[in-house]
Amino acid sequence: MRRRYNWFVAAIAVGVLAASCRRGAGRAGTAVNRTSRTGRNVEVARMGLAVGGTYASTGARKLFASAERRVELDDERRLRSAEQVAERLGNMKGALMKIGQMASYLDDGLPEPVRAALAQLQTAAPPMSAELAAQVVTEELGRPPDELFVEWDREPIAAASIGQVHRAVYADPATGRERAVAVKVQYPGVAAAIGADLRNTKLLGAVLAQGFGGLDPEEMIAEIRERLTEELDYRREAANQHRFAEWYRGHPFIHVPDVVGELCADRVLTTELVVGSPWRELLTWDQHERDLAAECIFRFVFRSLYRRHAFNGDPHPGNYLFHGDGKVTFLDFGLVRHFTDAEIDVFASMVQAAAVEHDAARFRGIVERAGLLRADAPVSTEEAGAFYSSFYEPVAEDRAMRWTKEYASRIVRHTFDRSSPIAQYSTVPRAFVFIQRINLGLYALLGDLGAGGNYRRIAEELWPFSDGPPSTPMGDAEDEWLRTRCAPG
Repeated sequence: MRRRYNWFVAAIAVGVLAASCRRGAGRAGTAVNRTSRTGRNVEVARMGLAVGGTYASTGARKLFASAERRVELDDERRLRSAEQVAERLGNMKGALMKIGQMASYLDDGLPEPVRAALAQLQTAAPPMSAELAAQVVTEELGRPPDELFVEWDREPIAAASIGQVHRAVYADPATGRERAVAVKVQYPGVAAAIGADLRNTKLLGAVLAQGFGGLDPEEMIAEIRERLTEELDYRREAANQHRFAEWYRGHPFIHVPDVVGELCADRVLTTELVVGSPWRELLTWDQHERDLAAECIFRFVFRSLYRRHAFNGDPHPGNYLFHGDGKVTFLDFGLVRHFTDAEIDVFASMVQAAAVEHDAARFRGIVERAGLLRADAPVSTEEAGAFYSSFYEPVAEDRAMRWTKEYASRIVRHTFDRSSPIAQYSTVPRAFVFIQRINLGLYALLGDLGAGGNYRRIAEELWPFSDGPPSTPMGDAEDEWLRTRCAPG
């Protein structure tokens, strides 16, 4: 049981260690963004202490039904220790909050009150004031929102780690038509806050290296720094989202909102407003609907990866809206990783060797050349194959299967198992940092849905080395869409 929490506790330990090494750090202030390294270390230390408190049976949830009618469901018996985790990470914003977002859905082994509190961070982080949001819009677009938009909702409909989203109505000068839009506004000072987080990444690498003897944290830290820095640039995110919207235009069940380019800037991103059901509502739908939604997400992940060589490195439940019959809208393209042809070839060859050919010797050679496993590691080829094969279980056989929370949680624990002999001789090259996060996040989501189907056959449609025929009704619809495209997808 203890190993379940290793990765989460290690992250918290970074803050505790850093704070304990500083004498006279004093009490942290109460400002929304704590940009100093000392202040943010103290905050993480307090969070770690809060986790150690007592737990109650319920937690608080906030659901945004509409901007005009916000419904708060607060249980009087909610646990303060769990709420403190969400409050600390939420008020701090920035990179540390992403730990909370990821923890809330990745590992079913976390104490339930902590998961419940952290789950709030997926779409309902503490927002900034309406005045601050308007100030950012004015600074970035040259005019206040009340002048730019026919209607501007002061209350955000969602608030996350980098910015918050407001509803608005925009009169398009090109067409004269009014259109509903979603305006994402970056938190003032969040760049400095993330900068403070990133200055701690070397310490995080040192902690991880102590637990995993073969880990060289330099490439991992460099990749994290580069991706999180990119996420602060909303113009880059606008370009990413526009690219995905064009790729999937007219798709039968995958939708990416269009970008309103004239209303985008470094800290403001305006897109088409989409209304749909959130993740928590999807979980109440019947199993057939959950299966269809899961298949859509799976297809989006691996078609984007293998056919377009790009994917969002930040998969979590707050990034989806569901419309029934497998139709899903995908949001948030700030943390997109673009892969080279050579990197995709490595990923595909690993899948082929492990899941299709079941060739342990070939697989070991691939992972050694990719830098995942040290070439002289004193472990047998069978041990290496067994260690990595767990990741390919859902697609290793041509059979109907069902994703489970237990499998998803087991994979997380397996990934961060310090006792494994493989861990002493393996590392995470840059190309694999966010691939691992994508896979673990996807497995957690599919396990939460209890999704069923023949995922081997679905995968064969998407793998570049197989290009299999449609295997489901959704596959038939996607195949018809592909036929209408000028170029293969």
